[in-house]
Amino acid sequence: MEKKVRVRFAPSPTGPLHIGGVRTALYNYLFARHHGGVFILRIEDTDQKRLVPGAEEYIIESLYWLGLQYDEGPDMGGDYGPYRQSERRQLYLEYAQQLIDRGHAYYAFDTPEELEQMRTALKERGVQSPKYDASVRKQMRNSLTLPSSEVEAMIEAGVPYVVRLKVMPGEEIAFDDVVRGRVVFQSDSLDDKVLVKADGMPTYHLANVVDDHLMGITHVIRGEEWLSSTPHHVLLYRSFGWADAMPLFVHLPLILKPSGKGKLSKRDGVVGGFPVFPIAWREGESYYEGYREVGFLPEGLNNFLAFLGWNPGDEREIFTIEELAEAFSLERVQVSGARFDYHKALWFNQQHIARSPIERLVKLVKPFVEDRHGPVEEEWLARVVDLMRERMQTLRDLAVQASYFFVEDYPIDEIELRKRWSAEARDWIEQVIRIVERVESFEAEKLAAEVKSWMREAGIKAGRILPLLRLAWTGTLKGPDLWATAELLGKERCLKRLHRFLRFTVERQTASKD
Repeated sequence: MEKKVRVRFAPSPTGPLHIGGVRTALYNYLFARHHGGVFILRIEDTDQKRLVPGAEEYIIESLYWLGLQYDEGPDMGGDYGPYRQSERRQLYLEYAQQLIDRGHAYYAFDTPEELEQMRTALKERGVQSPKYDASVRKQMRNSLTLPSSEVEAMIEAGVPYVVRLKVMPGEEIAFDDVVRGRVVFQSDSLDDKVLVKADGMPTYHLANVVDDHLMGITHVIRGEEWLSSTPHHVLLYRSFGWADAMPLFVHLPLILKPSGKGKLSKRDGVVGGFPVFPIAWREGESYYEGYREVGFLPEGLNNFLAFLGWNPGDEREIFTIEELAEAFSLERVQVSGARFDYHKALWFNQQHIARSPIERLVKLVKPFVEDRHGPVEEEWLARVVDLMRERMQTLRDLAVQASYFFVEDYPIDEIELRKRWSAEARDWIEQVIRIVERVESFEAEKLAAEVKSWMREAGIKAGRILPLLRLAWTGTLKGPDLWATAELLGKERCLKRLHRFLRFTVERQTASKD
């Protein structure tokens, strides 16, 4: 009988969750949901020196906002807890002792100075990348070279030590990667990795393998940067006698800079003006907006990230999270890195905004609008959202790009006005004022018909007058249908804005003469 799929997302709370980590969490979630399996959040906080206050809470909040609800985790428990590695310390020490007893690991008492001397000596002999391995371990201070009585005495006396994995030379370490196929390493290229640090905390390698085994993880889906660590993990599975229960490995491609050269970094976001974190993060004096604060829908971000390294095998691009889970397969994850394209992210988000119910969008857009323009009635906001949502790439766009719906002192694009103003323009605007005044039922179609009828009779081309009306009513040439905009603004506001526009042009002309 096939084992139930169990996967885990295992971030370290050493800072905010990078967008690459979000994609890893997303792929784990989609794979679990596709197979009716279990998705686990495990906090790998064994590196106590690098822990950042608030980072664990940040990770949890990010996953909740994204809708990547895990089935087991530190804040909800489960049958395989605890789900913070710092709470499992004694367990790791017991397993480390098993490895020592079986001859697969050993105590090492080397001081930092002795380790540096060893590296220096190797470099002087022409070794490019010195490492602690089978070629040097016999010259170092460890339980392989010291009498057992001395080792016991040093441990009892509290002399600092680490526990190292004993990697045997001349072995081939091979494993199957779902994305990359057969991967082979030679043990001679590996160091005797530290499994337990001098502070008694396990390293990632030991804790990761022990937890994955005890939690019944069937597939390890993680970033490409962990591929080089996998041979050590395979050796650990063998050393524990768990080789037959080893999970399948899946190493995801890197997310590349927009240029396609190198791994996407925090600095790329700062330089390029786009977020690299799911939600906002404050780091000392620096504040980084997240996708939530910029105005992304979680489903827009999830859809974009899903396509950074995977495709469904057909022409579809827009998916709900449920549809992604149904379509997702590891076999369609690509090997090569995926170039980050923020413009594509905005497009995905725009598509999801356009498909969202008005009621939901109103609730999401309202904080952005009120933060910029003050209180707004939801009924009015709903009408604006209905008109604008096809044009919104982010939730913030409404407050920024359509400010003319919420304020009367909106700026007028003077560059466009100078291009389009003419000697006849004033007469045209005054004529439109008269038309607006006499239109009784102020609806888009009727207003458009009246104005266009006059334009035909007067022989005025649309390109000469309609841009001026748009500048008068909105201050910009960008926006939704002109007549629908006028109807939404209403007769009274349209008249006031036309009069304001005329005053503005007079003042501008007077200023230019001075």
